[in-house]
Amino acid sequence: MSPNPLSQDLDHILLNTEGLWQELRGQQLFITGGTGFVGCWLLESLLWANQKLGLNAQAIVLTRDPIAFRRRAPQLANAREISLHRGDIETFEYPSSQAAYVIHAAAPRSVASHPTLDTFVIGAQRILEYSRSSCATKLLLISSGAVYGPRPPEVSHITEDCDTRRDPATKSSIYSEGKRQMELMGLQAAGSEGLDVTIARCFAFVGPYLPLDGQYAIGNFILDGLNRRPIQIRGDGTPTRSYLYAADLTIWLWTILLRGKSGRAYNVGSEERLTIADVAGAVASAFDPPPTVTVSTTASHGQQAESYVPSTERARQELGLKQTVTLQAAVARTIAWHRARLTADRHKT
Repeated sequence: MSPNPLSQDLDHILLNTEGLWQELRGQQLFITGGTGFVGCWLLESLLWANQKLGLNAQAIVLTRDPIAFRRRAPQLANAREISLHRGDIETFEYPSSQAAYVIHAAAPRSVASHPTLDTFVIGAQRILEYSRSSCATKLLLISSGAVYGPRPPEVSHITEDCDTRRDPATKSSIYSEGKRQMELMGLQAAGSEGLDVTIARCFAFVGPYLPLDGQYAIGNFILDGLNRRPIQIRGDGTPTRSYLYAADLTIWLWTILLRGKSGRAYNVGSEERLTIADVAGAVASAFDPPPTVTVSTTASHGQQAESYVPSTERARQELGLKQTVTLQAAVARTIAWHRARLTADRHKT
């Protein structure tokens, strides 16, 4: 068996989740969205904990396309501790076996094209019904910082009690309102029939498995650098973001699932505020030689820059969570992982 290229990160995750894993010994989990960025990290860390601690934990992973997942991540899809369950979040048949722990990280298929609130609500209903029928004890709902809506100018870091939701009459509000509906349904179910429900409101991240050709600016910048072309900022570079490394994200999610207070939502992300231009510069400096950075548009005078940065005080105080990997290290590790994948793909052909 070839060494795991993520071994350093996985050891780091295990070190920072010490004491959590015994609860999962011999248990079965059900994970939706297990083939995405978040799901792959959860599976990688679960397999690593099994290997290092002999947990014998199992995971059922809901996926629309098992064949595509086996092709993209064979080391996960073919692991004996993981079984793939074909289906869509809105219509999947319940697995015959029960799971004591459920993680709902899937996004409805129609979100990218024709999103409706029904897609979120139906998916949440299915997960809650399965959790009850499976006699699950803990359910983690992966939500989003999008539930807060636009940040007021006076707010630098968004807290869990911040209510700045979007105008529901706009199309852009459907995703945020859908996540809010999912959260509400989960909170109503918390404590019923012995089910603990926690919520992780996720912000922005970087790390292996992050798609580089999607909607994530930092991924686009890394792709530009890997292709040895100028890093292109598609905007004026003034919006502010913060990025938490995937290994830290994984530590936070396992901790929220296993130690979070039922009926509680926790922000998940970094508090280090950076403009998109700063992020592009940080990515550029990770390459040798660094590519140039170009900006598409000029900032409008007097316009308030859009911001998407959480306050993580609740997670820090209640669960002892913190950012442990710097953005510089996170970008370097992400680039190294993608370079290794590109090299492996070239050798296959």
